[in-house]
Amino acid sequence: MSTKVAESKTSVGNASPEKVPTLLSRLLGNQQFLLLIAFIVLVAFFTTRNSVFLSNGEFSNIFADFASLILLGVAETYVIATGGIDLSVGATSGFAGVVAAFAMRSMHGGEALILIVGFVVCVAIGALVGVVNGILMNYAGLVPFVATLVTLGAAGGMSIVLTGGAPIGNDPSAIATTISIIGPFSWPVLVVIAITIVAGLFLHTSRFGKYTFAIGSNEFASRAAGINVKRHLMKVYVLSGVLSGVTGMFFYLRLGSGAPTSGAGAELSAIAAVVIGGASLSGGSARLSGTTLGALILTTVTSGLIIMNVQPNWNQVAVAILIAIAAGFQTLRPSKRRK
Repeated sequence: MSTKVAESKTSVGNASPEKVPTLLSRLLGNQQFLLLIAFIVLVAFFTTRNSVFLSNGEFSNIFADFASLILLGVAETYVIATGGIDLSVGATSGFAGVVAAFAMRSMHGGEALILIVGFVVCVAIGALVGVVNGILMNYAGLVPFVATLVTLGAAGGMSIVLTGGAPIGNDPSAIATTISIIGPFSWPVLVVIAITIVAGLFLHTSRFGKYTFAIGSNEFASRAAGINVKRHLMKVYVLSGVLSGVTGMFFYLRLGSGAPTSGAGAELSAIAAVVIGGASLSGGSARLSGTTLGALILTTVTSGLIIMNVQPNWNQVAVAILIAIAAGFQTLRPSKRRK
């Protein structure tokens, strides 16, 4: 007995230091930590280039851009966790904002009531698009890429048809709601942050979230385990549509009108935020904290380049580089596990 104990102590004492993970190695292997460091470095860099970057007004703009991006990022996080993708989130937000603008323009009454009605309309439109996506996948047999590409074209086209390409409404009082009330935060931004926190807790602690990850990891095994995959995917895409509709209302508040192109291309930025945050596009792996940091990094880079008077077209190049770096980490991490 004592001999075995002595041998075990000797083996522990002779263990290779390389096999004992240090705090530094654990931190360097944590993508969330690396993203946080990258965000801090970017803020420091742009501040040294122009001190205006740290001003309250600039941070207010950054958080306003972040708020619209993170809502769509949350939607994509849920969808990508199932192994799918939603290309319609940007077009849905623009379409929802346009329909809500028509509804609010025809109303008379208090501003608060009008905005509440607009919010409800945006949520309803988003949910409708989500249902259409679910039907196309579950009953028409289309893959998520094709199904959401269909609704992207339909929602974007309907926005142009209804408006003739021109913004609907002119509501300065709506824009006034986006004025900062606590530091750089306006009340719509605070609402978006609250939604993000609740969505994150729901994804990572609820049965709904567990089913979402299970389907993304192995759809066949999920069916065998008794999960109604079709019904769950319908719920996920409806949730994605609802969050897109809420984003459309946020666009309306920022612009004071329903602009048909307000969400154009936003789906690519949302997917980029999710990928930068460490989610696997094959499904089964995603963290909303990573998506949040990815959205912060994207908005910081785009705002910083604008402050540095860099041409806006370079923003797309910067986003592409960030996606390539994040995808590189994705390919390295699995190989590291196999080793």
